Amino acid sequence: MRKSILTTAVSAALLSSVAFNANAASDEPQGMYSANDIMDADVYLEGDDTNEEIGDVDDILLNEDMKVSALVVESGSVLGLGGREIVVDTDYFSLETDTDGDDTEHRILVNASEDEVKSFPTYDRDWWEQTKANARDAWESTEEGVESAWQSTRDAINPDDEAMEE
Repeated sequence: MRKSILTTAVSAALLSSVAFNANAASDEPQGMYSANDIMDADVYLEGDDTNEEIGDVDDILLNEDMKVSALVVESGSVLGLGGREIVVDTDYFSLETDTDGDDTEHRILVNASEDEVKSFPTYDRDWWEQTKANARDAWESTEEGVESAWQSTRDAINPDDEAMEE
């Protein structure tokens, strides 16, 4: 049951996210994408004439809104990546879909230079904890800003309330 819920949540996230920038090999869009089909998809550098695979999709990371935030790519030994898991933000990848009859194949194209790919963060506990802390800080900052704006608006509308409180 848990796997079904997770698969449904991931599928919903994939459907609601425009981050994949899907490019169907034919002129017809696929319309729906399965997270299961995208897992283990081969990953390539976009525009690389050698067509050398740099890894495969190991995980799909979702944000609080259940939208795709990044992919975790298990790299090979190419580009000096040493087989580490790297985090590829949605700004850096697109999904290419090739449909031939009943067979559908997905591949991820990374739009970054070799040096940029080498500098992508390693997916590990430190990265995970730092990312969670950054998200929490952003939320708290937003929450404080909203409270401050609300109080400023209230004070501007009802200046007599301040005088009564003193």
